[in-house]
Amino acid sequence: MPPQALQDVRVLDFTQLLQGPYATQMLGDLGADVIKIEKPGTGDLYRSMTFFNQWIGDGESPCFLPWNRNKRSLAIDLKAPEARDIVLRLAGEADVVVENFRPGVMDKLGLGYETVRALNPRLIYASASGWGPDGPYAKRPGQDLLVQGLSGAVFASGKKSAGPVAIGTALSDQLGALHLVYAILAALYHRERSGEGQRIEVNLLQSVLAFEMQDFFTVHNLGRGFERPESGIAHPGNGAPFGIYPTADGWITIAMNPWPKIVAGIGDPALHAYNDPQTLFDRRDEIYGVLEGHFRTRTTEEWLERLLALDIWCAPALELKDVAADPQVRHLEAFTEVDHPKAGRVCVTNIPFRMSATPGSIRRPAPLVGQHGREILRELGYNDARIAELEARGLLTVEEVSA
Repeated sequence: MPPQALQDVRVLDFTQLLQGPYATQMLGDLGADVIKIEKPGTGDLYRSMTFFNQWIGDGESPCFLPWNRNKRSLAIDLKAPEARDIVLRLAGEADVVVENFRPGVMDKLGLGYETVRALNPRLIYASASGWGPDGPYAKRPGQDLLVQGLSGAVFASGKKSAGPVAIGTALSDQLGALHLVYAILAALYHRERSGEGQRIEVNLLQSVLAFEMQDFFTVHNLGRGFERPESGIAHPGNGAPFGIYPTADGWITIAMNPWPKIVAGIGDPALHAYNDPQTLFDRRDEIYGVLEGHFRTRTTEEWLERLLALDIWCAPALELKDVAADPQVRHLEAFTEVDHPKAGRVCVTNIPFRMSATPGSIRRPAPLVGQHGREILRELGYNDARIAELEARGLLTVEEVSA
């Protein structure tokens, strides 16, 4: 295997659910040794959640498995002094700590930034929260949908008459994860030059607000709010034709294009009457309806062939179940398969970029609860008798991998 960018970096991961685990998984994909600290017995809360009330293989969660590959699991009771001593020893040797408890929880556990920093001044300590570490909402529960609502993102999609529309994926969590990773990577680079660690604080709210920067810039500097259309125009600030249109057998997306090109692609000279930027915005719902009537006359593939020949910006709109079969998705190898000890062979999204010198890799599936506890404690110098004692007292649990 070629060298990996983070192969000498150890990450102590106290996160659960989505935002934090996705961030630490990305670090693991780049070669970091990620040790996932979990609650004995039950582990990460996401292990108990699923979709459709269905499970994968022998009771594994489709919510947990996607965000926790390339990690080792240590299931240990953080409230027990001996267990806390073990974790502090790990933190003393780690490069990065990541946690997403509510503000103040790590301090109560005796694992707060100042405590750990005293042991390891080079440590990068990253905290993720919903609303931020302080302020009037700091103690509130912070979750993806709640942040979508407060940030205004739920009024960016859908029709005006439909009310607020949630984005159908965990956008807030995933943006928060990306901000965590880029802050951690920047801190690692700074440490290489200075020898200094630092504290990082990332919250879901600002992660989503930053994602909407174009929209907020417009609102704040033009003094005008967005109003959603009643048609399939895909952005409340855009005019026709920008949107998603039904075809004879599916859907097609049309991006920003010079209107004369659209007229040529559709083949209806009467559309020239709309060739004015203000008209394209003011009458966008009407224009959408006219274009919809045209697009329904041919299949998606027929429209793609016709429009792409004129270099019109367009693409098919696919249901999730059809994406993996798309030729470009297949070419990029955007999905791959891994073997899990209880879920069996599962399809996962692949690492979404290429690096010529230090490519990432998927080396481990998501772990079982505490799967690597004995291995990790042996690395700290604990003998098997001491490990067995911790297990017997319930401070450490290990879920065995069957042969």
